[in-house]
Amino acid sequence: MSLQTRFESLVIRLAAEFKTIYSRIGQLSSLSTTDKSSLVASINELRSLVQTASNAQLINDAQAGSTATTFSASKITALLDALKTDILGGADAAFDTLKELQTAIQSDQTGITALLAAVDKRVRFDSAQSLTADEQTQARSNIGAIAASAIGNPETDLVAAFEAALVA
Repeated sequence: MSLQTRFESLVIRLAAEFKTIYSRIGQLSSLSTTDKSSLVASINELRSLVQTASNAQLINDAQAGSTATTFSASKITALLDALKTDILGGADAAFDTLKELQTAIQSDQTGITALLAAVDKRVRFDSAQSLTADEQTQARSNIGAIAASAIGNPETDLVAAFEAALVA
């Protein structure tokens, strides 16, 4: 089965899913919001109503299950500090910002030089290479690629196939 055939099958399957999604979403006119111009507009209307709710109070931080209240500022700060600690994963102070990482990489080029030497022995995408048929086969095998002859017609109009599947 060529790639073209597989793409056409995918497009037909996607169209079937879109039909299901459209039927599950329903009609905008049945929304109970005032703004029925789009789902985004209706959600924004709800968000605005939630933000203006007058009963928001600080809660006891131990009772985080309430949806009508918020955490205290100290609890929010503690949660952000914990998140920062998780992100840094124990990095010492010399490497806990992007600027410090950039400086470290720029000042020690030994690892970069070794990486560039290894990359130079690989299949390139930034300039032409002359590869034998065996090298091409090996490169395709290494990356799980297939030969151009196995792809099918890359000029297939997938949009037309999708639109045809939507009305089928």
